[in-house]
Amino acid sequence: MCNYDNVILDIAPVTIGNHCMLATHVQIYSAYHPLDPAGREAFIGLGKPVTLGDDVWVGGGSVILPGVTLGNNVIVGANSTVTKSFGDNVIIAGNPARILRENPNKFQK
Repeated sequence: MCNYDNVILDIAPVTIGNHCMLATHVQIYSAYHPLDPAGREAFIGLGKPVTLGDDVWVGGGSVILPGVTLGNNVIVGANSTVTKSFGDNVIIAGNPARILRENPNKFQK
């Protein structure tokens, strides 16, 4: 499920698993530019794939950067910047995002 006002910039593959939820204003970038100014002046665009596993929930205003893989059952807190990959069953948040705690793999009412 994808809410409104999201950006998915896909110069490289972006894979979104089953039962994922993207809140408003989520940005997923697989594109980036060279660090070398000559490469930027030549308008060279580069990309790294982004993968979201199954049952991922990305909070509003979050940014997922190129090359990031999130495992299954990951929750990303609102307004987070995800600069690196994380495994399964974690809750992450912050800028840069870090693990806050494990995410239990059971339904809670």
